[in-house]
Amino acid sequence: MKSCIIIGAGEFTPMDIPVEKGDFVIAADGGYLYCRKLQIEPDYIVGDMDSLPEEAVKEIKDFRERYPERVELLPRMKDDTDTMSAIRIGLARGFRRFRLYAMMGGRLEHTIANIQCLLFLKNRGADGCLLEKGRTVMVAKQETIRFPKEKEGFFSMFALQQRAVGVTIRGMKYPLENAVITDEFPIGISNEFIGEAAEVTVSQGTLLLILSDFSG
Repeated sequence: MKSCIIIGAGEFTPMDIPVEKGDFVIAADGGYLYCRKLQIEPDYIVGDMDSLPEEAVKEIKDFRERYPERVELLPRMKDDTDTMSAIRIGLARGFRRFRLYAMMGGRLEHTIANIQCLLFLKNRGADGCLLEKGRTVMVAKQETIRFPKEKEGFFSMFALQQRAVGVTIRGMKYPLENAVITDEFPIGISNEFIGEAAEVTVSQGTLLLILSDFSG
């Protein structure tokens, strides 16, 4: 399945961003600078340009003169974040798989907003994940998520609603069977992959999943 790749303006530890034929790359505001640094030409640029230096804003405006269909300048007073605007563009183009980079770190409220964006995608039949070097964040809703036996590092999960029911973990250091996870107690933190094929299931409700591996 082809991906909509959104590159934001959060903290970014240098890492490869694989772009395959058919993928659609959106630079969300300051994400344009990361695209430039990684020599990735975005298919679309969107944002209010409040996190960009003047010379980069001029570059984007010049780019818009040549390709007006590939740039959307947003007002600074708006309801959608730049990331949410990018997500709406990807959904409108038919994408159901989203990879979001440079979406964590910096201001905590921006990270929380981007986690909410993952739930927005999930509730609309799409899947998204926040990616940075050594960490992946995703949402599971009434489904089973499977991981290969090669997966390493830590696994944590948190209820995104009041209760997540029928939560089962298999193939990890701390298994769980048909449990109820609530949003007021972090029982799901710091599990570990152990070299087995693993899976997590939630029968009712929604979980936030965080995979961390800083070994490399």
